[in-house]
Amino acid sequence: MSRLDDLRANIRKVFLGNQSAVDKLLVCLLARGHVLIEDVPGVGKTLLATALARSLDCHLSRIQLTPDMLPSDVLGVTVWDQNKSQFTFKPGPIFANIVLADEINRTTPRTQSALLEAMNEGQVSIDGQTRKLPPPFLVVATQNPYEFEGTYFLPESQLDRFLMRLTLGYPSPQDEARILEVDPLRTQLGKLQPVMSAAELVALQEQVPKIKVDPALRDYVVRIAAATRRHEQIRIGVSTRGALALLQAAQATALLAERAYLVPEDITSNVISVCTHRVVTRALIQDQEGLTPPRIMQQILESEPSPV
Repeated sequence: MSRLDDLRANIRKVFLGNQSAVDKLLVCLLARGHVLIEDVPGVGKTLLATALARSLDCHLSRIQLTPDMLPSDVLGVTVWDQNKSQFTFKPGPIFANIVLADEINRTTPRTQSALLEAMNEGQVSIDGQTRKLPPPFLVVATQNPYEFEGTYFLPESQLDRFLMRLTLGYPSPQDEARILEVDPLRTQLGKLQPVMSAAELVALQEQVPKIKVDPALRDYVVRIAAATRRHEQIRIGVSTRGALALLQAAQATALLAERAYLVPEDITSNVISVCTHRVVTRALIQDQEGLTPPRIMQQILESEPSPV
């Protein structure tokens, strides 16, 4: 069993729901991308992120975002140290390896934007100084897509910083019965031990860009992105950064499958998770046929033949 298999199995000791979501989260981790988990309360969003953090020998930080939070509550603040007679920087919760940003749409755009530089550059600028964040660095944000009172929609520029947007869905009847029997949050989460060090994870992340990509597969990613830009129902298509994110996710998927090369399925399996939150449809309200971004992306996949 590989180290990634150990990590997957350790998380699944606690998270008994959508198992494909575990693999998607690991893909984001390997690709150095951040993930937005969007679903109803009580389906295990926080549990999944916490299980990942506890399975790694890394520093976990949780931020419960609220409307009254300031950017300094996330980034940190410089205070006067009377004993040393000098200003001292007190780092905020963003200075961690795994940052769980719970209910990100509950906080104001000002505080949301404080996460942008950290997520995109791996650093923050405070009081005219740039401070690097410790590698590995992953932001796992959650939000409830159905309760909008007192929330602030994430702008497209911030959504684009997330490599993937995932939904967990309700567990199957078999998984739900198992959850009721075991109650993993109370009985298993506290016992979870790390199975991978930060150094091992960084070494795996460095292997992702080395995954061999055939020119035909690179062209396939380009064709998918181009198809979103000319689709009649899409106002804003996938950007070049989005195409690069799709390729990175595909390479991480190949590494997770213990392959040194890319196959078409590595790309197609990530299109929905990587691309749907990067497109803006023309209709403000979805039509009766359910022409949602995932449905549109599925149409594009069916119309663009994959390389053999």
